[in-house]
Amino acid sequence: MPFRCAVLDDFQNVATSFADWSVRGEEVTVVPFTEHFGTEDELAAALADFDCVVTLRERVPFPASLLDRLPRLRLLIASGMRNSVIDYAAATANGVTVCGTESSSTPPVELTWALLLGLARGLVRENTALREGGPWQSTVGADLHGRRLGLLGLGKIGSLVARVGLAFGMEVSAWSQNLTADRAAEVGVARAPSKEDLLAESDFVSVHLALSDRTRGLLGPAELALLKPTAYLVNTSRAAIVDQDSLLAALREGRIAGAGVDVFDTEPLPADHPLRTAPRLLATPHLGYVSRANYERYYGQAADAIRAYLAGTPIRLLG
Repeated sequence: MPFRCAVLDDFQNVATSFADWSVRGEEVTVVPFTEHFGTEDELAAALADFDCVVTLRERVPFPASLLDRLPRLRLLIASGMRNSVIDYAAATANGVTVCGTESSSTPPVELTWALLLGLARGLVRENTALREGGPWQSTVGADLHGRRLGLLGLGKIGSLVARVGLAFGMEVSAWSQNLTADRAAEVGVARAPSKEDLLAESDFVSVHLALSDRTRGLLGPAELALLKPTAYLVNTSRAAIVDQDSLLAALREGRIAGAGVDVFDTEPLPADHPLRTAPRLLATPHLGYVSRANYERYYGQAADAIRAYLAGTPIRLLG
């Protein structure tokens, strides 16, 4: 019987073209799924005949209740080396090896700046008007040079975003619960005295924190109310860090100039979700990690993990 591998959420149907999935001496069948499975029952039915599953990021939870329904599953491969939606104890109890791949920080940095620049210069509105014969110049762009960029988080991604901001001539400050003045100085930015100070004083705020109990709902109605009416908020990190209802209200009421969002509480975003039609919102369908180099890394290392597993050699374990 061939070793069967399912690749989840291969929306562009490219997984098999970004890696060599062949395994010497073994018959391996790779089956990409281009549609998202929205329920556990759908997942259990679709994955029942697979020995291996490749899952992207943290979109698909693998709780004990699902793992218990997949007796054939032997190998679970996640992109990245951090995954909070896999029950590792249940995987071990079911004899499932869980491993991860490397992930580059640069694609989300680049998308962060694409969103920020798109907001600042009204690119979507101006491009739409140009293509549809609308008014010639209908917006006045927001300047970056000399303005303040506030970063929530100064880790690998946040520090790279900071350096781009400095290159634009922006004043850059950062805050997180554990950020020290020395760490901020290493990157060449100021440490904000508090989250509230950063929000109130920044012209652009960008979120680069990991999701945890401390950061979930970190930006709620009180925090969003601190933003200037001319300020822009960008979130390419995790949706749950920003209260979605409060953000939607701020956009609808014009209490902030705009927001750039790449992450959502539910993904894919339902067709009737209010964020799809929210004013002052530039939104992308979680493209932060979606780049050629990252896909070559994800799928190439997933194929490597299958070969290593079948050969009985070490692989990058998670959990």
